[in-house]
Amino acid sequence: MSLDVSEDLLAKAEEGEVGDAEFIDCVKHSLPFAWELVTKVVADLKSGVSSSTGSTQFADNTVPPPDEQARGQLLRALASDSMRGALERHFGVKLAFQNCHRLAAFPPSEVDSDTYRKFISPRGQLLNQSPELRDC
Repeated sequence: MSLDVSEDLLAKAEEGEVGDAEFIDCVKHSLPFAWELVTKVVADLKSGVSSSTGSTQFADNTVPPPDEQARGQLLRALASDSMRGALERHFGVKLAFQNCHRLAAFPPSEVDSDTYRKFISPRGQLLNQSPELRDC
């Protein structure tokens, strides 16, 4: 199961739409590692901390998760369109994801940039491979 959904939130969803704030709260408490990593990368972006590539157009994480539970949380959060979209709206960024851990946050204004296109390209994905990440 991806999320720990309270009975109240489930009942609300069965009755109709659920707002982003309630959904984000559920994601935050269900997937704490993913939440903390996204929060850190967004904070790095907003504070001007440069990425692993030295670009100030985005911030990223290149440190693998500490264990399989953390890795699973990150994969679930970013593989879900609804969770990823809610995180992007909440933080006001565009998230990009490679492998099992390389998460980047871009300002919305950079989505059309060469830097963003390079990051999400097949070439970018291939260049971010290594034998130790083969089974991540």
